[in-house]
Amino acid sequence: MSEFNLLGRILLFLGIFLVFLGVVFLLAGKFSWPGKLPGDILIQRKNFVFYFPLGLCILLSIILTLIAKIFKH
Repeated sequence: MSEFNLLGRILLFLGIFLVFLGVVFLLAGKFSWPGKLPGDILIQRKNFVFYFPLGLCILLSIILTLIAKIFKH
């Protein structure tokens, strides 16, 4: 495989990924997700708020693992 062929594939993949990411950002404002999933940690004090989306992290981990296994085979 020539260097230009490999570079072309990489640039094509990055372009498709950027288009997908742009669509996600455009649509993200219209939905209230990914908030308040089961397992999310929310600590509120007088002058302090800590939010860690543990449920979202687990969900994304499962989805990305499945995608990686599909593309590996």
